[in-house]
Amino acid sequence: MTDTHSPTDAQSSEEKRKLARRTVLAAGSAAVTAVGVGSAFAASDGATAAASGARTEASPSASEGACYTLTSELVEGPYYIDADKLRQDVTEDQAGIPLHLTLKVIDAETCRPLSNAAVDIWHCNASGVYSGYESSGSGGGSGGGGGTPPTGAPTDAPTGTPTGPPPGGGGGHQEPTDDTRYLRGTWHTDRHGHVTFRTVFPGWYRGRCVHIHVKVHVDGEWTDAGYEGGHTCHTGQLFFDEKSVLLSAEAEPYASNTTTRTTLDEDTIYPDNGHEGGLLHLGYDRHHIARGVRAHLTLGVEPDETNNG
Repeated sequence: MTDTHSPTDAQSSEEKRKLARRTVLAAGSAAVTAVGVGSAFAASDGATAAASGARTEASPSASEGACYTLTSELVEGPYYIDADKLRQDVTEDQAGIPLHLTLKVIDAETCRPLSNAAVDIWHCNASGVYSGYESSGSGGGSGGGGGTPPTGAPTDAPTGTPTGPPPGGGGGHQEPTDDTRYLRGTWHTDRHGHVTFRTVFPGWYRGRCVHIHVKVHVDGEWTDAGYEGGHTCHTGQLFFDEKSVLLSAEAEPYASNTTTRTTLDEDTIYPDNGHEGGLLHLGYDRHHIARGVRAHLTLGVEPDETNNG
């Protein structure tokens, strides 16, 4: 989704919306498939809830019904692709711990839910690789499987011009290198501001902690072709606590990811302000995390602002 917004404060909101045109293209069959995914979510909820009593979970009601401060705006990162997949299940053929993600989008000033907002998510797979950028390897680092970092002091000054994205997924946008689109998707919030995705627990890559990217788009229109118009009011990232990441690292395929992992405290992008900064509420059986994880968070956004990250 490409946003264009006014460089002056004098333009009206209507003018901004006319300029901030973006289009998400989606085949009609993709939309029909996504609708069918909703029933699969409902069926799986009961199975997930039946996990053993040794369960770590925060009640969803604890994060709903109250006014929220603004959710932190964070960098978009280099691996965003103008969404062309309207779907709730973004897993495709990727192996990993099932992750059921529910987000609630509200107006941070009025605390009213935002319905029919378009929400994008995208993240790396268990090996730290982003779809669309498989040739970049593990987040622009040492390759999908990681490896052993170099040791010793350099003997010569570096020469030549650096190529590829910097370690950790920082820097400006990079153009996609391939046609894969796993672990990416866009879906709309319901009348209560909720949107749900099915994916897998993300892995990690050099320089970043485990995270999911998210964007919220408003003031557009859902059509047979997809979501048209509007602007991006929030660009953020969703984070996982260290306990859950350490448990995931014991299960395959995460255990085979040998890339040195950056912890939540070490990450240079996580704002270290808890749920306001994107730290997810998580629920899982701590003895059997491989059975699945449920995550939820309320995003407080400014619908009249443009935040492209």
